[in-house]
Amino acid sequence: MGSLAAQPPTSPAAADPTTTSSAAEVDTPAGDAAGDVPGDTEAAAEAGDSKSDVVLPLVTLAVGIGIVLGAIIVLKVNAFIALITAAIAVSLLAPTPWESKISQVAKAFGSTAGGIGIVIALAAVIGKCMLDSGAADRIVRAFVNLMGEKRAPLALMGSGYVLAVPVFFDTVFYLLVPLARSLHRRTGKQYLMYILAIGAGGALTHSLVPPTPGPLLMASTLNVDLGLMIMIGALVALPAAFAGVLFASVADRIMKTPMRPLSGDPEPEPLKDEELPSLVISLTPVLLPVLMISVNTVLTTIADLNSKAPIVAADVQDWSRLQTALASSEGVGAHLRSKLATEQQAALLGGTLDEPQQTAVLDDLNRLITGRGKVYDDAAFLGTPLSATAKDLLGADQTRMRQAVRERMNRQLIVDAVGADVVAPQDWLTSQRKAANWSDLFGNPNLALLLSTLIAMWTLAKQRGMGRAELAGVVETALMSGGVIILITAGGGAFGGMLQEAKIGDAIQTLFETDSGDVSGKGTVFYLSLGFAIAAVLKIAQGSGTVSMIVGASMMAAIVDPTQLGCNMVYLATAIGAGSLMGSWMNDSGFWIFAKMGGLTEAEALKSWTLMLAFLGVISFGVTLLLAKFLPLMPAVS
Repeated sequence: MGSLAAQPPTSPAAADPTTTSSAAEVDTPAGDAAGDVPGDTEAAAEAGDSKSDVVLPLVTLAVGIGIVLGAIIVLKVNAFIALITAAIAVSLLAPTPWESKISQVAKAFGSTAGGIGIVIALAAVIGKCMLDSGAADRIVRAFVNLMGEKRAPLALMGSGYVLAVPVFFDTVFYLLVPLARSLHRRTGKQYLMYILAIGAGGALTHSLVPPTPGPLLMASTLNVDLGLMIMIGALVALPAAFAGVLFASVADRIMKTPMRPLSGDPEPEPLKDEELPSLVISLTPVLLPVLMISVNTVLTTIADLNSKAPIVAADVQDWSRLQTALASSEGVGAHLRSKLATEQQAALLGGTLDEPQQTAVLDDLNRLITGRGKVYDDAAFLGTPLSATAKDLLGADQTRMRQAVRERMNRQLIVDAVGADVVAPQDWLTSQRKAANWSDLFGNPNLALLLSTLIAMWTLAKQRGMGRAELAGVVETALMSGGVIILITAGGGAFGGMLQEAKIGDAIQTLFETDSGDVSGKGTVFYLSLGFAIAAVLKIAQGSGTVSMIVGASMMAAIVDPTQLGCNMVYLATAIGAGSLMGSWMNDSGFWIFAKMGGLTEAEALKSWTLMLAFLGVISFGVTLLLAKFLPLMPAVS
């Protein structure tokens, strides 16, 4: 997709000498001549339209964000109600048909829920079963035994880091705080360091690694492969987690924080080792889906890198007919020709193409295939028979389409437009693609987590001797908590979808135009910094890291063209996740979980927890910038 910025209007007077002469000879009152030149009038009108195209979407954005923040912070409304209300308000202000304004909110909600709902529900069940069966406790003890009591902070950090992938952060903290208190009773020191280490590991993977809701929806919204999001998110979080232990050590030396007794029921006695499941069984629900999804990601990436969607000279079987098709004065041929550079358009309308001109035409067609430009147009393709492949791909969700699949669709549309006997279809079903297709079944996140869920349920039933009715009750409790998260996450997806319908991205791109009218000069650092800053502001304002990730990703998806980012979109997701760590204070439930479960005062939590999460956010963002620079993971260009 080329620059979305409006190009400077060309005055008729500047384009046509005859027009210029006529305009100059018109008798006009002194001092009014400039205002009545037709070209100037049109330029002023277009400038006014351009200003309106920027102002109205930004006003719509301000209204939407104002509703979300006002409802959550001031009115204390549930986040789901706030997000759906904002989505409807934005839809009403968007330039879309009135009859579909509400239904498109429901459609965006359903699309988001369909993408992540099953995963979140199953993750909630896995987490609950791991806690109740003792599997999570086994993992923690294994870390402590492996690293020793002196390295207990690292063990607690590692436990939080691993457990916060399948289990929600608050649950992880509830689980690990008793261990931190037990360690402090044994050593008599480093209490603050212990609980900060837990928070560092848990908060980082909660914000950066799916299937927790925020990272999961960011991957979906930004069209990032889930396996890649897991791997890069974990890679970004790891050095930040070790930096968090270092921060915890410094904070513990500066702040002498006692371990205070907690109100409520006495802490339960820890289970004996023989009452816990084995380490292998305990780790299986965590590692199995990661392994299945990662294998699928690797095989799919290999197949995508070898997809060879661009047209090469050997693919063109009849240059004369290709030139005739693209030189057509109407229909699909004229539409495709309009997407090419001016020089290639002129060459196609001239005589027979020589070899350099043929190469130039193919280069422009391949830029159309591999770019984000829109090959298909309803009017242009009217009457053109489309293959089953093209129809299927056009009917798919374009916002979540992988780049290789998008290139396949564009190539097939061009083949359908000019004829398969003129340009050969893409060889899609390579041996690598066949392997990737099989892995798509077994590496599907829904299936992978379902298998993990069954293993976690079996472990719980076996360890605790539960009957089917009792086990069903545990699962139902977990699904109830997961359902709330699904509603909030899908509500954020609906809000983000309506922001895109309101053309927010075009307006913000126009604001950041360079003098040439191109936003691409802003580059990788600019876009990653913008995503980080948006998430940080949202987090500070309304308190929820998940909401800040959801809304931030939706806004950035409307702003950023992946071809302009200069790195894989996964780094935009980790930048937003890093920003969501900033500013955890009294409007954040995580702040209160840390303070109340840790037995800290509000002032102590602000000086320790809030500062540590800001530190982790900055470190994570720095690691993201480094990886985006030296490991951009851009698709290969054929």
